[in-house]
Amino acid sequence: MTESSHESHENVPSRQRRRFPGISSRAYEHPADRSALVALRKLSGFDTVFKALSGLLPERSLRLLFLSDSVRVSDAQFAHLNSMLRDACYILDLEKVPPMYVNQDPQPNAMCIGLDEPIIVVTTGLVELLDEEEMRAVVGHEVGHALSGHAVYRTILLFLTNLALKVAWIPLGNVAIMAIVTALREWFRKSELSADRAGLLVGQDLRASMRGLMKIAGGNHLHEMNVDAFLAQADEYEKGGDLRDSVLKILNVLPRSHPFTTVRAAELKKWSETRDYQRIMDGHYPRRDEDKDTSVTDSFKESASHYADSVRSSKDPLMKLVGDIAGGAGDLGGKLRDKFTGAGGSGAGTGKGAATDDSDARESRSPEDPEGPQEPGTAGS
Repeated sequence: MTESSHESHENVPSRQRRRFPGISSRAYEHPADRSALVALRKLSGFDTVFKALSGLLPERSLRLLFLSDSVRVSDAQFAHLNSMLRDACYILDLEKVPPMYVNQDPQPNAMCIGLDEPIIVVTTGLVELLDEEEMRAVVGHEVGHALSGHAVYRTILLFLTNLALKVAWIPLGNVAIMAIVTALREWFRKSELSADRAGLLVGQDLRASMRGLMKIAGGNHLHEMNVDAFLAQADEYEKGGDLRDSVLKILNVLPRSHPFTTVRAAELKKWSETRDYQRIMDGHYPRRDEDKDTSVTDSFKESASHYADSVRSSKDPLMKLVGDIAGGAGDLGGKLRDKFTGAGGSGAGTGKGAATDDSDARESRSPEDPEGPQEPGTAGS
């Protein structure tokens, strides 16, 4: 399917939507996406791996696989998805409509892969889960990946993840691969935030985007769920717990290719309320023909500013501590030690009994519990 997305699209279905001629992916890219990609490219050995895999990856075989064992979206098959795909390409002004396939898989998922040309794949689980407007946002999300050039890195991530499993038995061989896989995953999680924004620009229905994320998290029981309560979960996740929970959040997300759905929903809602989003909707956005004139230094500054703002506004205990340190509040190592061990009196630690004496703890043990209870501030010290 190589037809232009500009044919027969005076108005998109269901309702009129704004179109963004010549829009650059810079308009919707999350600053963390750009920063993580720069860091990835600077990773030792990445350029060598990238160049080698670009010539070795069996892209032709991949295309034949989907052609032979999936259903290609067209006017004759999954026509409603074909219409959504062409609409998305029209709205984001993607000249060439990428091939799209529906793959039999009960797990709700979608991806944009390919080296020379992107391919979009959605699973039957996702198609059956989402309504029209929710699916439109997902299709826009994948077209956003294509416009941003994310498909290449996603393909390499899939290949290296499989390779890491095959060479796990080789001493040190897996370590080198996993270093690149970890960096790729960090970038890809950030790129999902960018693609979510692209999905919103295509669907132009924030509640539908929120519903789609909520269904991916909790299934097709929409009458049992509530968008506002779902967003409240994200707020509770961000600010809840102590420093140990902050570390656990980091460890929990490391093996994942996608950010947590509540976090994605909160990030997208936050962006929809910004002046940047409103300016795009008003027709003021960076153009592709200006990309060659963009400054790498300006991108770095924008990313650094974003991270500084994130630290300042974050409710996460670890980020708050980092903000305090950045503001000259004291020694990071000492504060971390005090927070985890409960040292420093009643003002430190996470609980009233954080500095409980060992003899008191021993007296509280029962015969059935030889280890005895641990106070919140002493565990793991």
